[in-house]
Amino acid sequence: MMTDSTVTRRAFISGGAALAVTAGSVVSAPRAAEQKRLRMALVGTGDRGSFTWGQEVQEGYGDVVEIVGLCDINRKRVEAAKKLIGTKAPSFVDFDRMIKETRPDTVMVTTIDGTHARYIARALELGCDVMSEKPLCTDEEQCLAILDAQKRSGKKVTVTFNARHDPEAKKIKELLIEKALGDVISVDFHEYLDTHHGADYFRRWHRLKENSGTLLVHKASHHFDLANWWLDSAPVEVTAFGDLKFYGRNNSFRNTHCRVCPFKQQCKFYWDVTQNQRYVKLYVDCESEDGYLRDGCLWREDINIYDTMSVVVKYENGVFLNYTANTYLPFEGQAISINGRRGRLDYNEFGGGGFSNKGLRLTGSFGKSEVIQGLEPRRVGGHGGADTSLHDLIFRGSQNSDPLGLRADLRAGALSSLIGIAAYRSIERGSQTIRIKDLVKL
Repeated sequence: MMTDSTVTRRAFISGGAALAVTAGSVVSAPRAAEQKRLRMALVGTGDRGSFTWGQEVQEGYGDVVEIVGLCDINRKRVEAAKKLIGTKAPSFVDFDRMIKETRPDTVMVTTIDGTHARYIARALELGCDVMSEKPLCTDEEQCLAILDAQKRSGKKVTVTFNARHDPEAKKIKELLIEKALGDVISVDFHEYLDTHHGADYFRRWHRLKENSGTLLVHKASHHFDLANWWLDSAPVEVTAFGDLKFYGRNNSFRNTHCRVCPFKQQCKFYWDVTQNQRYVKLYVDCESEDGYLRDGCLWREDINIYDTMSVVVKYENGVFLNYTANTYLPFEGQAISINGRRGRLDYNEFGGGGFSNKGLRLTGSFGKSEVIQGLEPRRVGGHGGADTSLHDLIFRGSQNSDPLGLRADLRAGALSSLIGIAAYRSIERGSQTIRIKDLVKL
C-alpha cells in the first residue's frame, strides 16, 4: 500500500451529498476474446497492491485486463513493484499525470486507508470507474466527498470485499436466504487476532488513527460488511467501547524499529523483516524516500488505535450485532453465531498452539444439530482462495449471474465504513450511542 504517515484526515470539504449509486462490477466478460481488455491503473504499490491487484491480475487475467499505469508516492517502491508484477506499464508518482497519460477505464486504489477517499474522488472526477480496497473511507467527511464525486461523475465504485467470497460466508448467506433460522434476532461476531497477525498492525502505518481509522475501520469493515450482507439490512445505531491495553505504551521498553533495537533478545515480538525478500524490495530498500519502517516497534508511544474493542450495532430490521475484536491472543480466527426464531447457526474457525476449532453447524430450536456439508471447494490463491473468487467475479463474471449478491457497490462500502467510524466516534465520546444518519445521510 502507498505509505504516507503524515496524511491529514480532514482533507475534504464536506457537502450535503445524496447517494446516487450505480451497482455492478467494473467489467462483465462472458466472452473475453470478443471484447477489448479493461484498462486498469493501480495507485498504491505496497504488498497488497503489487501482489493481489498487480502480479495476480497480470498472471491470471492478462487476457481481459491490461495494467496501464502504476502510481505510488514512493518512487523506489513503484519501480520495485513494477518488477515484481512483471509489467512494462509506465510508473508515476503524480496521480493526475498517470490518469491523463494512460487513460484507464478503471482505477484500483490500494493506498493507505486514510488516502482512499482522495484517490477515489479524484479518479471519479477525471472520468474513471473505481475499485477500492476496504475500507472505502476513514471518516464521515471523506464518505461525503466520495458520494458527492460519484453523484457528479455518474461513474461506478466497487469495493473489493474478499471476505464475502469465503465458502463458509457464501453458505451462511444461502442458509439465511432459505430462512433456515427463520427471522434472525441477533448476531455474535468475535474476531481473534494472535500475537503474529494482530501484532503486525501495530508495527505498520495502521498504528496511527489518522492513517487507518483504527482497526474498527481498517479490519472490522470486512466483518461489518459481512453482517450487513448476511442480514440484508442497514445499520441504524452504534455503541462501542475500546482501549489500547496491550501494545503501545503498555511496555517498559521500546525503540524505533526491530532491526536496530537493543532489546532484541528480550522482546518476544522481535521480527526480522529482512527474512522476507519481497518486503525488503518493497519497503526496506525504499525507506530513504519516505522513512516508512515496515518493522516498526509495536511499543511506540505514538500508537493511538485500539487493541481491545467491543461494539453493538442495531439494524433497521431490529437485529442486534454484538462484535468484539482482540489483537494479542494465543490463537487466530473467528467465532460467529447467528441466532434466529427457529435455531442457531455457528461458524468457528480458530486455532493455534496445538488445537483447532473449525466448522459450520446448524442447530434447530426443537430439533437436531448438524454439521453443514456441501460447501464449495476452497480456491487456490490469496486469502484462502477468496481473492481468486473475487477476481473472477470482477473480471470474468456476468452482470446477470450473482444470486448471492457478492458484488459490493458504493453503498455497501459506505455502510461498512460508517459502522467503524460510528464505533470510534462512540468511544471518543465516552461510549455514547451514535446514529448513522447523524454522520452521513444515505
